[in-house]
Amino acid sequence: MKAARLYGPGDIRVEEIPEPEPPGPGEVLLAVTAVGICGSDLHYYREGGLGGLNVEEPLILGHEFAGRVEAVGPEVSLPVGTRVAVEPGRSCGQCEMCREGHPNLCPAVRFCGTPLVDGALRERMVYPASLLFLLPDAVSDAEGAALEPLGIGLHALGLAKLEPGRTVAVLGAGPIGLMLVLLCRAAGAAEIFVSEPVPHRREAALRLGAIAALEPAAEPVGAAIRRLTGGRGVDVAFEAAGAPETPAQAAEAVRPGGHVVLVGIPADDRLVLSHAVARRKGLTLRFARRMKHTYPRALALVASGRVDLRPLLTHHFALEDAAEAFQVADTYAEGALKVTILPGAGGVRR
Repeated sequence: MKAARLYGPGDIRVEEIPEPEPPGPGEVLLAVTAVGICGSDLHYYREGGLGGLNVEEPLILGHEFAGRVEAVGPEVSLPVGTRVAVEPGRSCGQCEMCREGHPNLCPAVRFCGTPLVDGALRERMVYPASLLFLLPDAVSDAEGAALEPLGIGLHALGLAKLEPGRTVAVLGAGPIGLMLVLLCRAAGAAEIFVSEPVPHRREAALRLGAIAALEPAAEPVGAAIRRLTGGRGVDVAFEAAGAPETPAQAAEAVRPGGHVVLVGIPADDRLVLSHAVARRKGLTLRFARRMKHTYPRALALVASGRVDLRPLLTHHFALEDAAEAFQVADTYAEGALKVTILPGAGGVRR
């Protein structure tokens, strides 16, 4: 079968790999139907590593994915043909963090698409049935794959303790930033301000519910948001860019006593922040680590139509065109917002 493997920065190769072994107890054989390209995938693609984890041998990327059950192992009752979204993190279930309900903080987690754990950019894979979530007919495979980043947004929203009527800034309008705009709107935020350097992403933020989309090079972001809020600042700021300057901008943008939630991952693994600004404002600073227990809520929001992911899913590629898909996602070409690879699809579909 075919898989897309990363050999080093910018080097994606589609090649033949062995078929997976038959599923064992509690496992299923999945035909992978959709894989979203995530910002962390792009870090591996650009730099060959992320947060101290380096690609030292060929790695199959992809952790935002959906699939279809092709075969089941013993002790699994899912019908063949069932469409599913997939939780990419296999936590140990035994450590202190897992026992306390924080599987996203499990130090022994095996996470798809990180060294040395192959991910979903392949035609078939064996996976635990306990980590699958059934997709209704109304939710497409591409939407099913996007439930994972939506779940990250939901986790960040919970960390912020956002209440209806509060004001919000989202710094960075990539896919997760735009999903945060959708979620904050659904949660009843009174005003949503976005900062983003890429023009078509600013336009998307306005379409999705932001009342202002700022060009960060035009005016200091914190000053601009304070100006737009009458000098007060926003109640909550989500840092979703992973740029060196955005955590400090988030601290500048929030009011005294406000909340800052860091979602983005910086390429240099450093947090740069004015201690005086954060201390004098008495800010609450939270770090969003993946997600926990948010898949059912993410699925319910999409299935009910409360959150519409379709405007974000702009580009679709066949597995054979994975190298082009990564190039488009990395350069924001052609107005791309969210790029999805569809293993098994013939040709390129956009």
